[in-house]
Amino acid sequence: MSQNPVILVTGGARRVGAAIVRSLHAAGADVVVHFLASATAAEQLTAELNALRPNSASAFNADLTDAGAAGQLVHQVIARCGRLDGLVNNASSFYATPVGSIDEAAWHDLIGSNLKGPLFLAQAAAPHLAASPWPGGGTIINITDVHAERPLKGYPLYCAAKAGLLGLTRALAIELGPQVRVNAVAPGAIEWPENTADFPPSTRSAILEHTLLGRIGAPSDIARTVKFLVFDAPYITGQVINVDGGRTARL
Repeated sequence: MSQNPVILVTGGARRVGAAIVRSLHAAGADVVVHFLASATAAEQLTAELNALRPNSASAFNADLTDAGAAGQLVHQVIARCGRLDGLVNNASSFYATPVGSIDEAAWHDLIGSNLKGPLFLAQAAAPHLAASPWPGGGTIINITDVHAERPLKGYPLYCAAKAGLLGLTRALAIELGPQVRVNAVAPGAIEWPENTADFPPSTRSAILEHTLLGRIGAPSDIARTVKFLVFDAPYITGQVINVDGGRTARL
């Protein structure tokens, strides 16, 4: 069994997820990187971290839109590490679904990755998190979105999924306390989506005009907040922290 806290980060191979993984690892956690399609990035990241501290990082593939995959993933983590102290539900699909274009495939993907996966993964992880020997007990952190509470035009299905995840955060805090703390981090404009067609320069400028700090954030801003909730917030549960440069003050 690992002597360090073990944290599972879904969608942890790239972008914000990779920043979260690196931050938790640097703070002393052993990290498990979940990935769906980013096998090469996951392998490179875990190799990088294991070079810094041997046997401190591993990676597992799972399609979390399949409820059964959640239990299998948790089983793999326990078999590999012997314990599970934290779960960061970061994996997410994001794309526009204007009303009139929504179909079951989009429903399956967006609800599956943003709400169904986190629910079944939290359920599978809960007994292990509750048994965590780590001071302060186990923890779940859900990466939501400022648009969970203030919807973005053209993205009704994504926003509904993230709103569900926000509600699930508070419900799980009630269900799993006091042994397990459950919180959410809601990013604003952190990294522009890889599909730049949905966010042309005019859209980006409009977003920044409504952001009090006048700039986008960095993945490290999310990673730093997650690390705080994991390591330094033993009396915080059922909360959402908006990391958005003040954008929600104006929305």
